[in-house]
This record gives sequence, structure tokens and C-alpha cells, in this order.
Amino acid sequence: MSPPQALLAAGPSFIDPEWLISTFGLIGILAIIFAESGVLIGLFLPGDSLLFTAGLLVADGRYLHQPLWLVCLLVAVAAIAGDQVGYLFGKRVGPSLFRRPNSRLFKQENVQRANSFFARYGARSIVLARFVPVVRTFTPVVAGVSRMHYRTFVTYNVLGGLLWGTGVTVLGYFLGQISFVTSNIEFILIAIVLISVLPIGIQLLRARRRSATPATTGATVSRNASRRD
Repeated sequence: MSPPQALLAAGPSFIDPEWLISTFGLIGILAIIFAESGVLIGLFLPGDSLLFTAGLLVADGRYLHQPLWLVCLLVAVAAIAGDQVGYLFGKRVGPSLFRRPNSRLFKQENVQRANSFFARYGARSIVLARFVPVVRTFTPVVAGVSRMHYRTFVTYNVLGGLLWGTGVTVLGYFLGQISFVTSNIEFILIAIVLISVLPIGIQLLRARRRSATPATTGATVSRNASRRD
């Protein structure tokens, strides 16, 4: 077994895109995309790598025998429907979401991260968040909490669902016809996972630096005061 194969095998089955597709087929893909797009239980599901692998397997003819256009259409519908549910959930739950205690599946830092993302990009965040794991699960919920105008949300939701759901799947389909890609699929999937979590890592690093800066500044001020005394 090659190192990338061993790395993929070491993780739980529910994050292995090929296992998910071979086990549950197109229905499984749609359920996972729906859950990850706006239902909090889908937080840790592999949306990007799943869509990319789906495109690869459509090109290869394994497990998925539906035409590409149908797969893309259904994936986009599932993604859009997931965000709609997330928006309605956030609108109904309201500010109580920000007072919910942490648990194994729910972390306040994820809500705050999505809230910051939404505050920074506004309505555009509904599209941009599609390409950022974790953030894409919470952003429609935050949009509902913030009472974003519903028509505006629907417009950006449809645009984001089409761009992400269709774009990543089509990318996998065309790359799946390149022999180098099919011969190194494990490396490709690992690269997709790493690239998809990179924005989260950068945000966490920036947050730690911001939280450390006041403490460092305070310590410096304290030392300077002691020297003056």
C-alpha cells in the first residue's frame, strides 16, 4: 500500500470519498452535500473532495453511471436546498445560537468564524463560503440569524450552489480524463483536502496572533512601568 493510500485508509470511512460513493452512490452524494451545506450535522463531511471524486468517477465510469449534466444539476440543487434549510434554521433559532454551549459536534468558535466571514464579505459571503470548509456550513445559518433579505440570500445561494457544486464536479470530470491524475488519485485527493482546510488554518493562525498581541503589549507596558519606578 502506497503512503497516500495508507493515509486515506487510516482515517474513518465517512471521510473517504471513494468509499462513500461506492457504498451509497449518487443518493449518498446528494445527502452529504445537503447536510454539509447548511445542516450542522454535516460539519465534518468531505464536500470538496467528494464532488471532485464524483467528477472523476463519472469520467471513469465507476460507481456513477449517470451523465455529468444530471450529476451537476442534482448536486447544485442539493447544495442550494441545504443552504435554504440553514438560513431558515438561523432565522428561527436567532441569537440563541450564539449562546449555545460547546459540545463534541458544536463549537462556538465555528459560529464566530462564520459570523466574522459574513460581516467582512456581506452577501458575497454566501458564494465565497462555499469554497471554505466549516464556514460554508455555518454561513447560511448566520445569514438567517442576521435576517438577511430573503430574496438577496436566495440569489447568492443559487449562484454559490451552481458555481461550487458544478464547478468542482466538472473540474474532477475533466481532470479524470488525464492519465496522470487517474494514476495519482490518492495524491490528488489529499491535495484537495489540504487546500480546502488551508483557509481555516490561516484564520486560526491569525486569530492566535491577534489574541497573543494584547498580552504581549500588556507585558511590555508592565515591564516599562517597572523600569521607570
